[in-house]
Amino acid sequence: MSDLVGFGFLAAFFPADVVEAVVTETGRRERRSRLLPSRLVVYYVLAMALYPSEGYRELFRLLVEGLGPLDASLPLEAPVKSAFSKARERVGSEPLKRLFEVSLVPLAAPGAPGAWFSSWRVMSVDGSTLEVADTPENLARFGRPGVSRGERSAYPRLRWVALSEVGTRAVVGLTVGAYGEGETTLARPLLGRLQPGMLCLADRSYFGYALWREALASGADLLWRVKRNALLPVEGRLEDGSYLSRVFASPKARRHGEGGLPVRVIEYALDDPGRPHGEEKYRLVTSILDPKLAPARELAALYAERWQIEITIRELKVTRRRPLPTLRSRKPDGVIQELYGFMNVHYAIRWLLHQASQEANVDPDTLSYLSALRAMRRKLSRPESFSPHDS
Repeated sequence: MSDLVGFGFLAAFFPADVVEAVVTETGRRERRSRLLPSRLVVYYVLAMALYPSEGYRELFRLLVEGLGPLDASLPLEAPVKSAFSKARERVGSEPLKRLFEVSLVPLAAPGAPGAWFSSWRVMSVDGSTLEVADTPENLARFGRPGVSRGERSAYPRLRWVALSEVGTRAVVGLTVGAYGEGETTLARPLLGRLQPGMLCLADRSYFGYALWREALASGADLLWRVKRNALLPVEGRLEDGSYLSRVFASPKARRHGEGGLPVRVIEYALDDPGRPHGEEKYRLVTSILDPKLAPARELAALYAERWQIEITIRELKVTRRRPLPTLRSRKPDGVIQELYGFMNVHYAIRWLLHQASQEANVDPDTLSYLSALRAMRRKLSRPESFSPHDS
């Protein structure tokens, strides 16, 4: 792992020509010579994700130590703190978002351990929330959750939904919204990143006729959990214990048999003495109608892998941001910029772990994300590890 990290993770994964291209494409190139050019600001936001608790000027000094041998024109004295805020505001969130869109793709090669189910690449969708700085601008954009007895929570909060590759835990799709927006609403833009040959897992909060139909239109197959009270009448029993049914847009459509989408239903119970009070019965629906292609028992076991995205969420929320309670940005676009910086760097770490797992021929799950993050922090100040300027 140390050899891979030493090769230069930021420059290797986010090369300068790609960063220049997204800055130009989003119309955020500087119009005159500046102390903090737009391309450098993009890399600076990525570095912020590795050092979330460092001050602006201290982080700049750290970068200059690494960049000095590559660009002698860099100032030795760090700009004033307000210069970083203005530079970040000038660049905005769009270059970081576009960098995410053009760079982040599924990683696992065919047959990679933990990433495939038969011929399907296994994906998962899920969401979470993040607390942001308590400012009037952030409150107006993202909102604040209520608490008991009419009180309010300490910080405003945003909601985000991600599409992740299960085997590598790499996030390849992201939507961000206000706390009051539903996860199903935020999930819709992610469906376009699904492709034929993928099998997407999702929890019961996502299941519904409209979202299911939109996901199917991508050509991907689906394996989603549904609530126990969902109406799924048996239309044909299958040899593996599952059965065929249909889902409808409304009760009226069901009564008239109009527009039903065929699904296969899998029901099973968990017999786990370690979970005496846990929910025992599960219901899954899948678009894979032939049990010979995907037996019910195997799909039930596969659904447990959906928890991989929960680990990804923990990595982003706990490992990355501590010891700070919130993202540092005080304005909404800065919050989104910062979040995409975190997501880009998380992906770079997951890419390195995937490379290491291929070398060792092991499942990426067996490698420590926290160890890789610490290794990157140690290597960041080395000149060969960071190249935001042409040499």
